Amino acid sequence: MFKTKEKIIIVDFGSQVTKLIARRIRDLGVFSEIVTLNDLKKIYDFSTIKGIILSGGPATVNSKNFPNIPKSIFLKRIPILGICYGLQLIAKNFGGKIKSGGRKREFGRVILKKNKNSLLTKNFYINNKSEVWMSHQDEVYKLPKGFTKLASTNDSPLTIIENKKNKIYGIQFHPEVTHTKKGLSIIKNFIFSICKIKKQWKIESEKKRIINDIKNTVGDEKVICALSGGVDSSVVALLISKAINKNLICIMVDTGLMRKNEFKFTYRIFKNKYKLNVKLINASKIFLKKLKGVSNPEKKRKIIGRLFIKIFEKEARKYEKVKYLAQGTLYPDVIESKSATGSKTSKIKSHHNVGGLPKKMNLKLIEPLKEFFKDEARKLGAASGLIQSISNRHPFPGPGLAIRILGEVTVQKVKILQEADHIFIQELIKNKLYDKIWQAYAALLPIKTVGVMGDSRTYEYTCVIRAVTSEDGMTADYFNFPKYFLDKISNKIINSVKGINRVVYDITSKPPSTIELE
Repeated sequence: MFKTKEKIIIVDFGSQVTKLIARRIRDLGVFSEIVTLNDLKKIYDFSTIKGIILSGGPATVNSKNFPNIPKSIFLKRIPILGICYGLQLIAKNFGGKIKSGGRKREFGRVILKKNKNSLLTKNFYINNKSEVWMSHQDEVYKLPKGFTKLASTNDSPLTIIENKKNKIYGIQFHPEVTHTKKGLSIIKNFIFSICKIKKQWKIESEKKRIINDIKNTVGDEKVICALSGGVDSSVVALLISKAINKNLICIMVDTGLMRKNEFKFTYRIFKNKYKLNVKLINASKIFLKKLKGVSNPEKKRKIIGRLFIKIFEKEARKYEKVKYLAQGTLYPDVIESKSATGSKTSKIKSHHNVGGLPKKMNLKLIEPLKEFFKDEARKLGAASGLIQSISNRHPFPGPGLAIRILGEVTVQKVKILQEADHIFIQELIKNKLYDKIWQAYAALLPIKTVGVMGDSRTYEYTCVIRAVTSEDGMTADYFNFPKYFLDKISNKIINSVKGINRVVYDITSKPPSTIELE
């Protein structure tokens, strides 16, 4: 956590779009941080917290043990905004009544009607109405004590409420999603007019603070950096090199699960252009051996995470004064790898460098980017002199192709997928589509299908290609390729890659899916 910077905290109750709230606030120049209920209970100093947002979530306040914040939070005189479940939670705590919407539940776009003016809704309405995005089945039907009704819909009479005296507000819809017209006005009004926080969050200025933090933390000890060549680890390597220079040892572990030619290219860049101390370790046989017979994606991630640590700890013993391991963990990695509610089921997935790490480690972690979203990491990279061919590179998962090969990972499958993925990415670059896409890749399904090639029967794998547009990877839509391009890719992969006889295009958005298949 940032200790000295003024911020807005978002208490996460498990909504799929909680991270969008944080992004919207950061885009406005204010630092925001997502915390779980357990995190909230551990905060003793609220002096830098200028506002609290309670997110939506799948729970109901009418259940026996519903997730709730400590009542003391309401007494701290810090402005509070409840969204969806957050509204219902506020109403419950102040004596309001909540019931299941039944047939009147609201999902999707709804017209909101203004009942009363408020600082929260300034510049939000057009002709006293607004189009908002709903996703709820519980509704507040009795106004809590001390609150005023500000707006309503046909099926939700208390859609916006406020306690002006205590600066506590509740809204039933989601202002953080783009489907709510002028939803950003609600967030702006809350953080600037009500919380009165100043714009202090500038990515470029964070570079100096990070470098100083690394210097103060490390001193004259040595740091091993896990360098994969992706955006995140590359930015981390450059930031640490500026902080401790010769005390940085970058280790590139060839897991055998990287994209075609990517490993060699990255090594040459960091060795020759940036003059970093880079050591190559070929561990492909070890990784593939450990993954033999493993189909479960969570097991794959944990195996890979633990193997990485073992290799780095082994290398660390070869040097004096090595206490730290640096890696390119991002904020979404941290959020997705922990449960909002504390239950095992609400965690999305373990990232190999977060949830996949062993509980006991001999090296202390340094994660300079763990408070940053992907596009923020790219800006830090640009400010640190990272070349565009790396800083603009599409996200690539830490476990590599292991989670793009559904089912068991084998040497043959890796080679097949490397060729298919290389064709796809090169065609995107050639057709000037690469920079229009947030992330694109090919994956291999664990099924074989019958095909006909040259009058002969084939029985080979199905290749999935995926390409999405996104702001930050938190939500995503599939990229709408022209038909000729899909035809070209399908023909080229099938004709060039022995082992694939069928190509399909994934047109699922996030949510409900994730960007990666595993």
